Amino acid sequence: MVWENQSKNALESMPLGGGDVGLNVWVENNELLFYIGQSGTFDENNQMLKHGRVRISSEPNLFENGMSFSQELKINEGYILIKSQNTDGHIEFKLWVDVFKPVIHVEAISDIPVKLHAQYESWRFDDLEIPLGLRHSCFSYSGFPGTVTTYKDSVSFQKDAVQWYHHNKTDKLLYNFIIKQQGLEEVKDQVPNTQLNRTFGGVLYGEGMVANGTDTGKHVSTDYKAWKIKSEEPSKKHHIKLALNTGQYETLDEWGSTLNNTRLEDKSDKSAFKNTVDWWQSYWNRSYILLNTNKPNPVDSVWQVGRNYQLFRYILGCNAYGKYPSKFNGSLFTVDPIFTAKNYDWTPDFRAWGGGSFTAQNQRLVYWPMLKSGDFDLMPPQFNFYTRALSAAEARTKVYWNHEGASFTEQLENFGLPFAGGWGFDSGNRKRDPNVAFGVQTNTFVNYHYVNQLEFSLMILDYYKFSGNDISDYLPFIKSSLLFFDQHYKYRLKEETGKSLDKNGKLVFFPSTAAEMYKIAKNPSDVLSALTAILHRMLELPKKYVSKKEKEYYTGYQNRIPEIPLDIKEGHKVIKPAESWEYVANQEIPELYPVFPYGIYGIHKPDLDVAVNTYYYGESNAKRKFTACWSQVGIFAARLGLKDEAARLVIDKLDNAKNKFPAFWHSGPDWLPDVDHGGSGMINLQEMLMQTHDDSIFLFPAWPKDWDVKFKLHAPQKTVLEVELKDGKLIQLNVYPKSMRKRVRIPDWVKH
Repeated sequence: MVWENQSKNALESMPLGGGDVGLNVWVENNELLFYIGQSGTFDENNQMLKHGRVRISSEPNLFENGMSFSQELKINEGYILIKSQNTDGHIEFKLWVDVFKPVIHVEAISDIPVKLHAQYESWRFDDLEIPLGLRHSCFSYSGFPGTVTTYKDSVSFQKDAVQWYHHNKTDKLLYNFIIKQQGLEEVKDQVPNTQLNRTFGGVLYGEGMVANGTDTGKHVSTDYKAWKIKSEEPSKKHHIKLALNTGQYETLDEWGSTLNNTRLEDKSDKSAFKNTVDWWQSYWNRSYILLNTNKPNPVDSVWQVGRNYQLFRYILGCNAYGKYPSKFNGSLFTVDPIFTAKNYDWTPDFRAWGGGSFTAQNQRLVYWPMLKSGDFDLMPPQFNFYTRALSAAEARTKVYWNHEGASFTEQLENFGLPFAGGWGFDSGNRKRDPNVAFGVQTNTFVNYHYVNQLEFSLMILDYYKFSGNDISDYLPFIKSSLLFFDQHYKYRLKEETGKSLDKNGKLVFFPSTAAEMYKIAKNPSDVLSALTAILHRMLELPKKYVSKKEKEYYTGYQNRIPEIPLDIKEGHKVIKPAESWEYVANQEIPELYPVFPYGIYGIHKPDLDVAVNTYYYGESNAKRKFTACWSQVGIFAARLGLKDEAARLVIDKLDNAKNKFPAFWHSGPDWLPDVDHGGSGMINLQEMLMQTHDDSIFLFPAWPKDWDVKFKLHAPQKTVLEVELKDGKLIQLNVYPKSMRKRVRIPDWVKH
C-alpha cells in the first residue's frame, strides 16, 4: 500500500498499530500528523476518547516543494515509511507501535542536518458541553434531556516532555446514573465499576528535544491547544516517542509511576523493533487468503477482495491485546466526524453508537473470522467483556424477575447493564414508556433481545473446538446464559397461564424478538436454533467442563426446545422468522440464523433445500438487497453453497472503500471505518473456501471455478491447511497434523 501524494485530511489517513494502540497517520500541508487511539480510554460518560493528535515537521521543511513523496504501509513488518525529497534534501520517517508495550516511535533520518518540531494537540483543554443532537458518542445519553459534559484533560510540560492525562471524576460517572435509573442500588456491589478511577494519558518526548512553549489553532472545525517540543540542535537522526498508559488507578501517582516504568522499560529494550516485526511476520504466516496473485491487477475485483481481506485483518491485528474488544464502529481508527457524516460536526472523539457501549449484533461479526484465521490470541478480550460483567447480568435478572441466569441485553455498557437511552428517561424523546414492564428496555428495537449472549457462547465453544485452549473461565458465562432462557420463559408463561411449559411440555419463548426484526415474537427461529446448537455442544464437552448432573439437565433442556417453525411461501417450504410476531422493525434475516451462525442447516446437512428456499422465498428475502455493514447475506449464500451469489456478495463486501485506504469502509449505518462490514466480508470469503461438519473438512464449497487462490486457514482440532488452486487444479494441499488429511473432502470439479 503505497501513496505517492500527500493527503487532503484525516479521512485519507493510513492505519498503524500494535498491541492495543492505533494511529491514523497522514501527511497534510507538508506536516506529518497522527491521531492516537487506545483500547479502554473511557471517560465519565463512557465515551471512548482519543489520546490526542501529534503534528511533526522539519526545519527546513523537506516536505515543501517536494520533487518526490511516498507513504508506504509495510504491512508484513507492521510499520509506515514516509519519504520526501526536495531541493534542500531527503528525509525519511519510520513510524511503528511496539506490540508488547504501549510506546509509539517516530524515527527520522535525513541527508542534511534538520531540526524536528513536534507538538501534542488537545481539544479537551476546557470542559465542553455536548449538544443534545451530538450525544451518539456517549450512547447512553443520546436523547437525555439534561446536561452532558466532556471534562477537560490535564496537560503540562514535565521538563522537556509533554504529559497529559484524563482522570474520571468519581461523582460524574455514567455508572452511577444507570444504577439509579434502572433500580439496582441494592445490588450495586455486584456490578463491576469499569469507570471508577479510570485514567488514561501519556507523554511525548524525544532524544535531544526541549520544551518549546504552547500555541493554539483550529484543525478542521475544532479548536485545539498545542504543547510543543523541538530539537535542541540540528541532526541527521531523530527519535520521538510517545509512551501511553490506560487503566484504573486509585491515585495519579500510581498512574504516573506505571507510565514512567513503561518509559524505562522501553529505554532499556534494544530489541523492541525486531520483536514487533517478528510478531507481525508471525501473524501473517499463520493465516492468509491471496486471490489471483499470479496476475495482480489493482482493478481486478477478485484481486481486490484478497488484498482488502489482508488489509482488514491488519486492522484487527492492531488491537490484538487490548483489554476491551475492537469496536465494530471504527475500532481505534475514527477521525473527525464531519468527514463521516456532515450533521456530526464535532470533535475527533465523536463516533456514532458509542464508545464504551457495545452492540452485540455488530460485535460478533468482528470476532467470528478469527477462528479460521487462527487468531485465537485476539479473541479473549471479546469473551472477557462478558465474563467481566457476568455478575451484573445475573444481579439484574434476580432483581427484576427473581430467578437465576444472566440477561445480557443487545446494547450494553461495558459494566454489563443496558444503555440508559434504551431503558428510557423520565422525559425527552427517549422517555420511558410507563407501560413497559420493570426490567425491560423501552427501546422497541432491542427490548426482549437477549439471544446474542448465546451466539457468543457458541463462539467460545468453537474457540475451544478450533484451538483446544482451556475455556474454564468462560463456562460460567455460557451456563448462566443457558439457564436464563430456561428459567425466564418458564417464569413468563407461568405468570400468564399458571404453568411453566405448554401442553406438549415445551418452553414458550414469548415475548421475544427475532433479531431486531420481528418484534413481540413467539418462538423465534434464531433463539431456538441457538439453544439447539449450544445444548448439543455442551453435551459433547468433557466432564472437566460439564458434570454428569449438568449433562442430565441439558438433556432435559433439549427436550423442552420447540421445533424451528416452518412455513410455505410461493409453494416452497421455508423457515419462519418466528412462530408469530406483532410487527417488523429492522432489515435482518433471522430465519437464516439457523444457517449462520448456528449451523443447523447447510451443505451436507439435512433439509438443505428448505434453507435454500428460505434464502430465495422466505419472509425476509427482500432484505437480501441490504448487503452493507452488519449484513451477513453473503455468509448465508456461502454456507448454502450458492457460489454465484456468494461470489457476487463478497466482491460487493470487500470492494475498495471510497476512501484512500481501501479497508476504511463506510457503506451503512455504522461508523467509519466500518469494522463489522469487514468482518462479515472475511467470514463470507472463508466460508466460500472451507466449511466443516462433523469430522469432515470441505474445500471450495462455494468457490467460483475461475478464481485462483492460495490460502492458509485453520480448522477444528488444531488443524491447519495450506492450499493453492490455479486454473481449477489443486497445486498444493498441506494438512497439519497429517492425520487430518483423510478428513479433507475435495469437490469433483477440482483437478488433482
